[in-house]
Amino acid sequence: MNPTASQAPIVSIANVTKDYTLGKVVVPALRGVDLEVHAGEFISIAGPSGSGKTTLLNLIGCVDTATGGVVRVAGQDTKQLTERQLTHLRLHTIGFIFQSFNLVQVLSVFQNVEFPLLLQRKLDKAQRRERVMQLLEQVGLANHARHRPNELSGGQRQRVAVARALVTRPQLVLADEPTANLDSVTGQNIIDLMKELNQKEGTTFIFSTHDAKVMSHANAVVRLADGKFLDRISAAEASRVMATGGH
Repeated sequence: MNPTASQAPIVSIANVTKDYTLGKVVVPALRGVDLEVHAGEFISIAGPSGSGKTTLLNLIGCVDTATGGVVRVAGQDTKQLTERQLTHLRLHTIGFIFQSFNLVQVLSVFQNVEFPLLLQRKLDKAQRRERVMQLLEQVGLANHARHRPNELSGGQRQRVAVARALVTRPQLVLADEPTANLDSVTGQNIIDLMKELNQKEGTTFIFSTHDAKVMSHANAVVRLADGKFLDRISAAEASRVMATGGH
């Protein structure tokens, strides 16, 4: 755990299940998962493809609902919230870096990053511009502010998604493979930015990754297998396990 992490869990998951129905077949994605993440932690979710990593992040991020069990975010039982309350929680508490980017194609890079700030209605135009340009500078895209997403490479679109997730300074950031489309140098820059926010502002990060180098920065690694919670281990131990191909 990060030394600055508080004792109050910002995420609490109890016996959570998630099933998907394909025709007449029920496919379990998560099977009785229990997990607590405290404010200020920097947590990696690891596991092979199909282990439930993205599903778990979607439940925590309130973009999907659990079939069973309880998901609490910032002390709130997400199943008990109205759609309006869920929207408020997503907008003011959570930043989400989607693996598929989910950028608005008709908006410029600047406008995509600014959009959450417009919805929040907390900053004036000058303040929004300063915040957005600061983030674009940090992710190396200040010179691309007027470009549209279709004019960018996959790695550049990923960095726009990172900036958009961080621009509201959320308490909790969820990232689904945040460095998957980036070269090693840019990926390291993104991880450094995430770590800086974690250490200086106490932002909680939960991210999935297959990259051992990215995983090594985590305070702890939560491993999933076949939709089940396997264990919670240190980043050093996770690196040893990956190196040996063991469990």
